Amino acid sequence: MAEKKPSDITITQQGGVVRNVINQLKLIFRLMGDKRVNALAKLIPIGAFAYLLFPADLAPNIALPVIGVLDDAAILWLGSYVFTELCPPEVVEEHTKALSGNMTSGDTQDEVVDAETTDVKE
Repeated sequence: MAEKKPSDITITQQGGVVRNVINQLKLIFRLMGDKRVNALAKLIPIGAFAYLLFPADLAPNIALPVIGVLDDAAILWLGSYVFTELCPPEVVEEHTKALSGNMTSGDTQDEVVDAETTDVKE
């Protein structure tokens, strides 16, 4: 049986935690609107968000203030991670490149810059 290995797509740390959270949310919204993503997989982020709104909680915020917030954050993180892992890797990569602003088509070659050089002597 073939081993399942995690996707080769990596999202680099650029701009800190807040920027990464915003980029992850943008990626999830783009994937939710993509028809190539399985409809059942789209239920995962919806369920994670519904967990925040649902009055019953695994660890209530009143009884366990710190743990109550952490379990909500863990559910959101786990939901986003599992959702992006279940999406087709090529679709996730396409949307990630579009979000990072360096979208290139598959048939382009490396660009050659024609320039002159100058030696600088100190």
